Amino acid sequence: MELKLAFIGFGTVGQGLAEILLESKEELAQKYNFHYKVVAISDKLKGAIYHPEGINLKQALDLAKSKKSLEEYDGAKEYGWDSLKTITDTNANVIIEVSWTDIKTGEPALTHVKTAIENGKHVVMTNKGPVAIAAQELMTLASKHNVEIRFEGTVLSGTPALNLGLRNLAGSRITEIYGIVNGTTNYILTEMENGLSYQEALKKAQELGYAEADPTGDVEGWDAVGKVVILANVLMGASITKDNVEREGITKITPEDIKQAQQEGKRWKLIARLRKTDDDRIIASVRPEKIPLSDPLANIMGPTNALTFRTKYLGDVTIIGPGAGRLATGFALLTDLLDINRILMLKQK
Repeated sequence: MELKLAFIGFGTVGQGLAEILLESKEELAQKYNFHYKVVAISDKLKGAIYHPEGINLKQALDLAKSKKSLEEYDGAKEYGWDSLKTITDTNANVIIEVSWTDIKTGEPALTHVKTAIENGKHVVMTNKGPVAIAAQELMTLASKHNVEIRFEGTVLSGTPALNLGLRNLAGSRITEIYGIVNGTTNYILTEMENGLSYQEALKKAQELGYAEADPTGDVEGWDAVGKVVILANVLMGASITKDNVEREGITKITPEDIKQAQQEGKRWKLIARLRKTDDDRIIASVRPEKIPLSDPLANIMGPTNALTFRTKYLGDVTIIGPGAGRLATGFALLTDLLDINRILMLKQK
């Protein structure tokens, strides 16, 4: 069995997966019976190429890294196809959706994913927008069309938060999920504890590439809100939207607040929190909290992320790891591809 892959988007994350696929091709085949060829790449800025027998991924990656158009690629059968034509008209059976994210509308990625599913194609994605807005709808649609959809990288990048909750903690009765799901704000708070003002810490985060030129999505908590919605709807059976999440960012935290927390033996963190009530309602929030230094999350510093799962039968389980990065997020896509490959092999038996 061979997976035929089409990239929708070929920016940092897509290129990260491409690097992993190239470097690990032999190991993936030997250890996991994972065989693939990339048949198409469509990127709004970088151009598009398609060949049903497979393209030279290294050549395409080299073009992208040198900031040249993919349409300088030598040997494609088709050039210039947009994302929807690439999804519907190529022979790809797996769509890798790594286009840009709009957390408010989910577009254009939401249309990409629905189109792929309706055309009988499996989907892996790191794009938070569609999952935050329509996770249950997309999973139901995938089941109807007998295809698989995976989105591990939408919460903690390559750190397997969703797989942990869905598989390893299955049956444990998760009652609460809380943690640090945004590395940018965690880095800023760490630097403020080291003596910087909020503006100084933000500027440093921007210089290091942890924060965007417009950091609103991170510092005002919107990125974390999207992740909370995904965790609630996928792991806790909820059906909430961003409007159901109480939200407060970190912009009002002062150096004095930091010092006061230290005197109390606590530390400020932007905490995403979900709690299931006795009557099965889900209470969701994203806000700065002073947490005691005895809490494992208090010692998560810099751009690292962590989540604690509170369960009835296992107690508290905390997972720690990178929440961003080219290879980390590319790895999330790889785990999803391997999972789909495993399921398809089982169906063949």
